[in-house]
Amino acid sequence: MPERMLQFVETDREMPQKRDADLRREDFAEIYGDYIDAKAKEQASRCSQCGVPFCQNHCPLQNNIPDWLRLTAEGRLKEAYAISAETNSMPEICGRICPQDRLCEGSCVIEQSGHGTVTIGSVERFLTDTAWDKGWVAPISPPIERELSVGIIGSGPAGLAAAEALRELGWQVTIYERADRAGGLLLYGIPNFKLDKSIVERRTKRLVDGGVKFELNVDVGTDISFDKLRERHAAILIATGVYKARDLKAPGSDANNVRPALSYLIDSNKRGLGDTVETPTAEGQDVVVIGGGDTAMDCVRTAVRQGAKSVTCLYRRDEVNMPGSARETYNAKEEGVVFKWLASPKAILNENGSVTAVKADKMRLGHKDASGRQSPEPIAGAEFDVPADLVIKALGFTPEDMNTLSPELTTTRWDTIKTNPVTFETNLKGVYAAGDIVRGASLVVWAIREGRDAADHMHQYLLAQETAQLEAAE
Repeated sequence: MPERMLQFVETDREMPQKRDADLRREDFAEIYGDYIDAKAKEQASRCSQCGVPFCQNHCPLQNNIPDWLRLTAEGRLKEAYAISAETNSMPEICGRICPQDRLCEGSCVIEQSGHGTVTIGSVERFLTDTAWDKGWVAPISPPIERELSVGIIGSGPAGLAAAEALRELGWQVTIYERADRAGGLLLYGIPNFKLDKSIVERRTKRLVDGGVKFELNVDVGTDISFDKLRERHAAILIATGVYKARDLKAPGSDANNVRPALSYLIDSNKRGLGDTVETPTAEGQDVVVIGGGDTAMDCVRTAVRQGAKSVTCLYRRDEVNMPGSARETYNAKEEGVVFKWLASPKAILNENGSVTAVKADKMRLGHKDASGRQSPEPIAGAEFDVPADLVIKALGFTPEDMNTLSPELTTTRWDTIKTNPVTFETNLKGVYAAGDIVRGASLVVWAIREGRDAADHMHQYLLAQETAQLEAAE
């Protein structure tokens, strides 16, 4: 092992420079800068090169993290990038938006020993950004062109990852997207201060340049039938994600200016892309966001940047039990967001249909529920009001009705698509599904993993179809 590794005892953990909170409140630019070459090597050298790499084990993609950290420390950046790209279709995106504190970095051995985790996500981002800058990201160039085609419904992370994998194997790939741009939630759901849209657009452009076709503004099931799509393609992948917002069951939740999180974020991102959006922003308003996940953090931090008068986050459990990234919560606090822990909305107060406040119950944590977390219980007589002009519901997402796509698809009791857990094939021959529409609302990194895995099994299916056609022609 090179002497330059295992430097965690002598070298402190250091993230890339973060913009001052007062400055970043004023725009939607990414908040972290880039490592310079020497700093990336220095931080990578802190890796202890564990015999059992817990960072890799806790990465959904099983990225070969110790290998590309060692190569980075040695200055072999092109090789390091190549290894990171072997298992990940978009490392620079995961480096920006993965909750590393809950995954790879949260499992880092030197973090457990008190020395501070290796900054895995920041090095990962540095490697791929460097690769793009230096022209190391090779265009898609299949070794053979195959005749059979694949239709992919949805251009989010699962669909894009599967499209890349299948196109690299020579299959003809068409992605159907109901929005006017490709990228799904990567483009429309995640704010620019976490993921600049140019990062997503260069990924989709690489697919286009490599022969992947995109049909935009096409809502499968409405603009074209699912059966027609099956006639057109030898195999189908459903990667639609989950977009239906969980509703707030409280009196007054239908008042004006009570908005689902996703529509609020989509409108904000459309403005950033230069579109005209009719709905008002949070400027000058008292904003209350209900929820404690990553989407809630995206909403509170967006409201701050839109010039909200105040931004308050209500979450029914305490901070320790908050499901969102601790890093994102810390960033939100820096930017002036007020958190009301152990608070659950009881009613939306309004005058003439317009929101005036959120009435909330003060909660306490009781016995553990089926998830293993303590259940929140209201404290009698401990109600309080939070002034609000705009209330954003960030309570999670569920699948849309898959009957509108095809009534023949088998779904689970959670309304997700039921698939073979190994092959990702649905009950319909040649029809596969991956990502949130199978798993339920989850992380981008899991969608990438499932898109790649589904593509592997679709490849085997397509090879069998190809062989059958050749035999029939003889």
